[in-house]
Amino acid sequence: MRTLGYLLLAMQVEGATAPAPALSGGFLDLIKESSAISQFVLAILVIFSIVSWGIILYKLWTFNRIQAQSSRFLEIFRRSTKFSEVQAVCQSLNDSPLVGIFLAGYAELNLQLRQGTGNAAAATSPAARPVLKSLISVDRALMRASNVETNKLEKHITFLATTAAVTPFIGLFGTVLGIISAFQGIGAQGSTSLDVVAPGIADALIATAAGLAAAIPAVYFYNLLSQKVKGLASEMDDFSLEFLNIVERNFT
Repeated sequence: MRTLGYLLLAMQVEGATAPAPALSGGFLDLIKESSAISQFVLAILVIFSIVSWGIILYKLWTFNRIQAQSSRFLEIFRRSTKFSEVQAVCQSLNDSPLVGIFLAGYAELNLQLRQGTGNAAAATSPAARPVLKSLISVDRALMRASNVETNKLEKHITFLATTAAVTPFIGLFGTVLGIISAFQGIGAQGSTSLDVVAPGIADALIATAAGLAAAIPAVYFYNLLSQKVKGLASEMDDFSLEFLNIVERNFT
């Protein structure tokens, strides 16, 4: 930064004695006229940005769908009197992580009751009053399913954190290359006038701006999506406890 300050000061001194010509062309022209390495840096930043926005839009759509289906599933679960009734609607609501947890717990419950009574239908028959062998096993099955569903929710979100951490440094790398190019121009022309220095500085600033443009949305949506994952994980924990309470009341 100190070197850049000296460079700008030299430009101001020379600009005080001679009028500086204006830069011609627009943003795209600056990119076309930049060096091959700078264009490569910009291409990397554009790829990071495109992939990040693809993940952001997909995850927002997925979480909205999950929340809608989870609300519907909880309504059916609390209204039903038998687990078999809930199982019948699981196929149509399989985007909800609660469905995966319910199916895991229901499978473990059925397995234990089948081993104890030899009747698979006893798991949903209140009149038979079958006895569960191990409530802890059902709890473990629910916990495993919860971990699986949480991993599904977190899939690809870490790429946003990577983008937020890496792209500013990639942009800074482009900035350094632009300043090096500016000093090379000064050395070749023997002048610090704007028409010699400005292209390199503009090239550097474009890389910095591109890095920030990729990093800022990634940081914001990473925090937002991570918060949504935490909310859904809390909802899964609450559902697991509710499921265990029902099992304990009816099968122990």
